[in-house]
Amino acid sequence: MLLGEYEYKVDNKGRLPLPPKFRQEFSNGFVLTRGLEPCIIVYKPEEFKKLADTLSTNQILAKTKTRKLNRFIFGSAFDQALDGQGRIALPPSLRNYAQIKDTVIIVGANKCIELWNPEQWNKERSEAEEQAWQNIESLEGQQ
Repeated sequence: MLLGEYEYKVDNKGRLPLPPKFRQEFSNGFVLTRGLEPCIIVYKPEEFKKLADTLSTNQILAKTKTRKLNRFIFGSAFDQALDGQGRIALPPSLRNYAQIKDTVIIVGANKCIELWNPEQWNKERSEAEEQAWQNIESLEGQQ
């Protein structure tokens, strides 16, 4: 599981140090892509493959919404590896999408990590805290 919240600086080349506790998890590389909210999601390769497999079933007959989602996720995805200093190079297109400038909030989100602009993260976290009880109640009937 990927857990916790961390704040790091982005250097002038768009590189971000990955927290040391996550480096082993991503030692075999990772995939960066856009999140549905304005953030960047970092997947381990095997987790990204699971997502790809889920979205690829019956592709020829896929509905318009599935095709658009595929374009959104895979069209903005980048295969990468950590550099020798444990950093991620954030592509400009993803930095622009997530409105990331000089500071990033790194959030462990179970099977992936999310990279957020601090202001956007504060809004998202506040909404999540306000809606947590409603979300838990809606899940109770699904078990």
